[in-house]
Amino acid sequence: MNQKARTIIFNIAGLLILAGAALFLTKWFLAPYLFAVGAAGMAVCFLTLPTKDMEFRQRRLHRFNVIASLLMVCASGLMFKDMKEWVICLTIAAILLLYSSFVSSKNK
Repeated sequence: MNQKARTIIFNIAGLLILAGAALFLTKWFLAPYLFAVGAAGMAVCFLTLPTKDMEFRQRRLHRFNVIASLLMVCASGLMFKDMKEWVICLTIAAILLLYSSFVSSKNK
């Protein structure tokens, strides 16, 4: 997958995750589906990223991103079961993504 397609999928997935999380609070029945599609899109973006040319620190941050995307997939499963623990998974994923984004911007 080329970088332009990965960026488009990542941006759309982020919007779907945000919309799904916000609309879940309104009890809209399609909200978990939006969140699940967004989480799957983000997981695909992180899991298909080649890591051969990355340095050690970049690979470590990439692992944080992969863990965060898997936590979001787990959160979507909890949303479908109507369990409130999805908020915990999403919060941990957001903290990991926030940390990796700040540290990777310092790297460049």
